[in-house]
Amino acid sequence: MADSSFDIVSKVERQEVDNALNQAAKEISQRYDFKNVGASISWSGEKILMEANSEERVKAILDVFETKLVKRGISLKALDAGEPQLSGKEYKIFATIEEGISQENAKKVAKIIRDEGPKGVKAQVQGDELRVSSKSRDDLQAVQQLLKGKDLDFAIQFVNYR
Repeated sequence: MADSSFDIVSKVERQEVDNALNQAAKEISQRYDFKNVGASISWSGEKILMEANSEERVKAILDVFETKLVKRGISLKALDAGEPQLSGKEYKIFATIEEGISQENAKKVAKIIRDEGPKGVKAQVQGDELRVSSKSRDDLQAVQQLLKGKDLDFAIQFVNYR
């Protein structure tokens, strides 16, 4: 019998991020506490730019955006937001959406699977994802439960379950 397998990836649906950003921008344009303060959130190339005239307000914009991301099912572990920076009279926060599992994170996950997972489960790094295979589907499900229980500092999804 052939091995069963699944892939561990760290991907974010770009359209969902875009929708969350648009919802946050709409809320910011309508909220009373953001009137006449130059508050905005928008794409700036591959980064997300949040601007306002005070540090507290720019942090509030980030909070609104994070709320919208959670409502759309995107893990906040994928959001990498910087610290507020003063630029002229404006405070700005640049945020990026992290995708892909880095080599060192893939090695950490593979080590967790090797050390704590069921015997006979193999994990191999393939680019920015990790393929986990085993003869037993029950073992693969046990690995998924093991990883869901771990507090990893990056978002993971399980795809290509065969």
